[in-house]
Amino acid sequence: MLDELITYVAGDGNDLDSQAARDAVCEVLDEVFADADTWDEMTDTAEAGVSRENLVPLLETFLSQYVYNRVPVVAERLSRITDPQAARHADEEMRQIIQDLVTLRLPDDPFTVDWAGPQGRQIAEDAVRITYETLQSLDDGE
Repeated sequence: MLDELITYVAGDGNDLDSQAARDAVCEVLDEVFADADTWDEMTDTAEAGVSRENLVPLLETFLSQYVYNRVPVVAERLSRITDPQAARHADEEMRQIIQDLVTLRLPDDPFTVDWAGPQGRQIAEDAVRITYETLQSLDDGE
């Protein structure tokens, strides 16, 4: 059942886009249902914790994770860091940079966006593009 929900939201994972979206959906679901061990607990958590006010932060989390997953150069750069603690720190910093970029670029009222349509795809693609541009700026500054 959960796999069907993920497939409905993010596709079947047959390409980089779809796999990035599936992984991002899983991250959001893990955030929402982190303490739930049973279907009943998941239902209780959803009823108690998912509201219109929570949807914007969840959307930001999803888009941030999606962008992080869509930018393979991030993983490649992190793999060059040999110190595990430094790698974790760099990963956290990269995730925060992407989160900030997504938050700044999200429309004032994300509920008016057709996320399955051209506008939603453009917002996601712009976030990926801006992330690459930011990485390039960081490289140029080194």
